[in-house]
Amino acid sequence: MARYGFTFILILLAALSRLLPHPPNFAPITALALFGGVYLDRKHTFIVPIAAMLISDYFIGFYTGMMWVYASFTAIGFIGLWLRNHRGVVQTVGATLAGSVLFFVVTNFGVWISSQVSYPHNFAGLVECYVAAIPFFRNTVLGDALYVTAMFGLYELAVKFIPRLSPHPKSLKA
Repeated sequence: MARYGFTFILILLAALSRLLPHPPNFAPITALALFGGVYLDRKHTFIVPIAAMLISDYFIGFYTGMMWVYASFTAIGFIGLWLRNHRGVVQTVGATLAGSVLFFVVTNFGVWISSQVSYPHNFAGLVECYVAAIPFFRNTVLGDALYVTAMFGLYELAVKFIPRLSPHPKSLKA
């Protein structure tokens, strides 16, 4: 039970961090989805992080294109489920980068396809949309790296000092 409480607190803190001033796309979205996939049980993998996002979006304000953000968020949760069984620093870095790329591809496709943008609805317009979004991608990668490091690092550090937080206390090495 302590593990779930600590996990939910980390997710809540990450979601609340969206309310603080920050550069565009420097947000905990990928970290929330990956963390949920790795540390929550399957029934909460998507519900808890999405609920946290909905709550923070309530305060930030709902916006056009949310369905694309939430779709990418859900897909990144599946990457987190994969990461659950393939743990390691290299795998976590790879999953984080894959999540950043997935978020970039899905949300910018949503920008291109929406009727509120002036990009032509052809291949050239799609490429133009992705090229225009490249400066935001840097912030996405940096934010994802920071938040994944913070959330996963804090959790693993806490497990080291409070073994009952571990889902498998007997598998801890001395």
